[in-house]
Amino acid sequence: MEYVFPALDYQALLSRAEFGSHEETVDHVNRQIFRSYQGHRPGDVPNELFKLRYDVYCIERAFLKADDAYDGMEFDDYDPASTHFAAFTMDEALIGTVRLVTPRPPQAYPFELHCRTFEHFSMPPHHLCGEISRLAVKRTHRRRRADAVIGIPGFAPPREPSMVLSPEIERRSNDNSPMLLLGMYREMYRHSREKGIRYWFAAMERSLAYSLEKMGFRFEAIGPVADYYGDVTPYMLDLGELMPRLAVNNPPLGAWFQEKPMVFAEPRRHTVRVHSSDTGSLEPSAPLAPLPSPTDID
Repeated sequence: MEYVFPALDYQALLSRAEFGSHEETVDHVNRQIFRSYQGHRPGDVPNELFKLRYDVYCIERAFLKADDAYDGMEFDDYDPASTHFAAFTMDEALIGTVRLVTPRPPQAYPFELHCRTFEHFSMPPHHLCGEISRLAVKRTHRRRRADAVIGIPGFAPPREPSMVLSPEIERRSNDNSPMLLLGMYREMYRHSREKGIRYWFAAMERSLAYSLEKMGFRFEAIGPVADYYGDVTPYMLDLGELMPRLAVNNPPLGAWFQEKPMVFAEPRRHTVRVHSSDTGSLEPSAPLAPLPSPTDID
C-alpha cells in the first residue's frame, strides 16, 4: 500500500490574519535593515557610508588613493547626483552601502568614462537610467550566509555568487554576501519604480553577470570588454522585464521585491510504502487528501 503525503506548507498553519501580521512584521524589519538617502547638503547622507567606502576602497583594496579622501571619508563628483542605499544590523551598525547614480546631462555615467558601447546600442532616454556603483560591505559581514537571509523568509538562491566591486565595477571574488546585496537592490528597485527609472547600468565581470542571471537578473552586455581594474563589460538591466522573469525563475525573490506575499512552489509529494495485509507485497493505494491551503483556514 502506498500513501502520498504533501510536504508541509507552514503558511497553512497560520490564519490569514496571522500570516498577514507575519508579513507586516517581516517588512518592518526590512525597513529597519535597508534604507535609502538622498540630498546635497551635509548631513543628508550619513558620514558613516562614506567612511565605509574609504575603509574598503582606500585602505583594504587600495583601489583609490587614501590621500584623496577627506577626513577618512571617500567622496567623488557623482555623490551629489546619487541616491545612497545602506544595510544596517538591528542594533544600528552599518554593514553595507551602494549607490544609484543618476547624473544630469552633460555629465556622463561613470561607466562611460572607461567603457565604450556597441555601435548598434541605442542609449535609452537619460532620465530613465541609473548606474549601480560603489558597493562596500563591512569586513565582518562578508561571506555571511544564514544570518544574511533575515527579512527574506523562504528564499535561498540555488547557488550563492560572491561579489566585490571595484570603484565602478562589480567583480567576482570570495567575499560579500549576495543576500545583503539583494536587500539593497530591493531598496534600489523600490526607489527606481517611484522615480520612473527603468534601466540600470553596471560594469562587471562576465562571471558575475552569469551568476546574477541564474537568480533572474539578466543584465545584457551593451559594449565590449574593457580593461578597468581587470577585464569588465558594461551591462544594462531592463527593470520592465525583471519582474516577469523573476516570476518564472525565482518566484520568492520576485514576490519579496514587490512587497507581496511569498510565492511557494507546488507541494512536494512524499511516498511511504507499507506492506499489504493480504499478500505482504508493496502495493499502491490512493493518496491521502492534501492539507488545506492558507485560503481554506480562517
